[in-house]
Amino acid sequence: MAYHKVNADQRAQGHSPYLDNDELQATALELEWDMEKELEEPGFDHFRLDGAIQHHLGNSQSPDLDLEPIQPSSSPKGRFQRLQEDPDYVSHYTRQAPKSNRCSFFQILKVFCTALILFIFGIVIGYYARKKCPSSPTSQEPNNPRIYHEILKEIKAENIQQIYRDLLQFPREDDVDIAMKILVQWSSQGLEDVRLVNYSVLLDLPGSSSNTVTLKNSGECFYPSGQQCNRETKTLHSQDLLYSYAAYSAKGTLEAELVDIQYGTVEDLIRIQAITNVTKKIALLKLGQSPLLYKLSLLEDAGFGGVLLYVDPCDLPKTTDLADKAFMVSLNGGGDPSTPGYASIEGSYRQNRLNLTTLLVQPISTVLAKKLVSLPEDTVQKDRCIPLQLPATGKKIISLNIQSVTTYKTISNVIGYLKGTVFPDRYVIIGSHHNGLSTYGGQEWASSTAIITAFIQALMLKVKRGWRPDRTIVFCSWGGTSFGNIGSYEWAEDLKRVLQRNVVAYVSLHNPVRGNSTLHPVASPSLQQLAAESQSFNCVEKTRCPGSNVSSVQIQGDSDYFINHLGVPATQFSYEDIKTSENSSFLSEALFPVHTTKTEELDLSFSLHETIAKLTGQVTLQIANEPVLPFNALDIALEVQNSLKGDEVDIPQLLAVASRLRDTAELFQSDEMRPANDPKERAPIRVRMLNDVLQSLEKSFLVHRAPPGLYRNILYRLDERTSQFSVLLEALEHCKLHQSNETIQAALSEVLNSINSAQVYFKAGLDVFETTLAGKK
Repeated sequence: MAYHKVNADQRAQGHSPYLDNDELQATALELEWDMEKELEEPGFDHFRLDGAIQHHLGNSQSPDLDLEPIQPSSSPKGRFQRLQEDPDYVSHYTRQAPKSNRCSFFQILKVFCTALILFIFGIVIGYYARKKCPSSPTSQEPNNPRIYHEILKEIKAENIQQIYRDLLQFPREDDVDIAMKILVQWSSQGLEDVRLVNYSVLLDLPGSSSNTVTLKNSGECFYPSGQQCNRETKTLHSQDLLYSYAAYSAKGTLEAELVDIQYGTVEDLIRIQAITNVTKKIALLKLGQSPLLYKLSLLEDAGFGGVLLYVDPCDLPKTTDLADKAFMVSLNGGGDPSTPGYASIEGSYRQNRLNLTTLLVQPISTVLAKKLVSLPEDTVQKDRCIPLQLPATGKKIISLNIQSVTTYKTISNVIGYLKGTVFPDRYVIIGSHHNGLSTYGGQEWASSTAIITAFIQALMLKVKRGWRPDRTIVFCSWGGTSFGNIGSYEWAEDLKRVLQRNVVAYVSLHNPVRGNSTLHPVASPSLQQLAAESQSFNCVEKTRCPGSNVSSVQIQGDSDYFINHLGVPATQFSYEDIKTSENSSFLSEALFPVHTTKTEELDLSFSLHETIAKLTGQVTLQIANEPVLPFNALDIALEVQNSLKGDEVDIPQLLAVASRLRDTAELFQSDEMRPANDPKERAPIRVRMLNDVLQSLEKSFLVHRAPPGLYRNILYRLDERTSQFSVLLEALEHCKLHQSNETIQAALSEVLNSINSAQVYFKAGLDVFETTLAGKK
């Protein structure tokens, strides 16, 4: 209808030039009379000659392009100009205008106007189509590897070394001061949104005097390092003596018999309890083989009163000289002990938890352990190492004195955001930590912070040239790590609801260079393939990283909350020394004095640091920029099946549900992942739905409860030596110790429900996609 009105109006416009033309004098008074009658009709004098033209020009700015019915527009003179009164009007025009010329002109004008309108419409439609349909974010995908290379090539060993040395120039101040200096450093690199987040938490600090161990048989008194108690020794390394302790241990004095329980396994306990009553006695315990908190829970249940903790010389790396050094450990499973499960914000209820165990726990040096077992110093004979063992004959009575102070202190996290452009509500977190704890924890905190700072520096050079990641990258430097990952726990508990929805991955930089022998990559099953691929093109020349196997094992550090409470896929690269024995796992729980682990001696050229920085950067960039999250669903199902191999867990129901999980994962991988990775078949809504499924893959594998020190996320094994689910192995051990199968039945039920939940989750994802496709069709 609107189209006919426009053309009718155009035809009316077409008459106006002829009405004003001097050659039309032959029309006489009869034509003038008709025109005057037309002008006198109601509403007609409100039409304007340029009304139609103005309407089309107005539509060129409208995104809807709908032709509205033309409304009358007022004009002071009406649609036509009145003919002037002229007495000679008739006498001058005696000839009628040729009808054929008039029709020909009308046709030409109609064609011209139609073409002009179509041309304008074409321009308007093309403009708004281009404006409303921006290019897909995948259009830059082919350039992503080039962009990654440009960013990572700016990470240089000499830059990391300089940042590292600058960090060590900081005086040994408290946590807040060091965090503030890191914040200034990150802000100077160009990171625009950097925040300092403080929490008041309960810390267990050394007392005014060192803890002591007294051998009652001889009356000798020793400090934890093995040096005899006297004033000269006390002033020699006073800080080392003070910080040789177990944070959150019970306090007091205990005099009791010393019982050698080796590594504190279930077999060791069964053997010792068969020959002696262990109630209120002091256990001589080796660090390693399994988590310390798990072993202490067994000793506490058995009735022990105290523990002397040491590292067997056969388990120490050959490249280190730690035999005469005591160390610090934390007995805190994670977070502020006074606010378990919730954040330490102002107004929070504080629980009275000064001690996290009833045991008096004291770490001692290998030298002191040798003195206690009455062995000579040279226990290493040629190429063979003799593990320490207390002689069966003769009782050793020990007096253990432990004094530490619990107090509330402020710890600080540094949090920096680089906002994403396509998915700003999806976070990739990369975490390091800083250390305000006097001289303990080594210099690895400076390595960790230097690497993350160098990555920020390289990244911001690209950002200043106009590039940004698709997803938001969150840079974190955690405080309070030495006391039980307190900073990361409190921040994550504070933002738990946001992080549950938004975090897609956690990349850890905890203690990146703890040796110089082998690269040790760890990743959750869904990230194993990405971690393996990253090694192939990021090793710096003259460094050793020959495609190391990626494993899913428990790791130390601030990734703990993200793995075990949020179910977030995580990965970590680090250099380590070759393990000297199969019992060397979990030795990293010990924090030795700073002067015993000089990082620059391990990595003179800082090429290992550069390799870790580039591997970490590569993984972070891929997770933050790939349109489809680079997670592998099938690898999770394969890891589950591998964890069920062996006679211990040959349960038909478990095997059946694991098989269904693999079938569903294979279908998900082929029907959804593969098409989504093809840019030609990729739809933005479908990609978003797929990514939502992928980022929650591992949440199904969080069991409700796990023994102390063991991961709630059952996808992670205890170490490389074990392949079964750790909760099932622990339940089997518990069954041996207590002669009851109740624990194993509960653990089997937990694992069964976790696997089934994952299979149902995969299936639900497939059903959603099928429903969406059916709706579109």
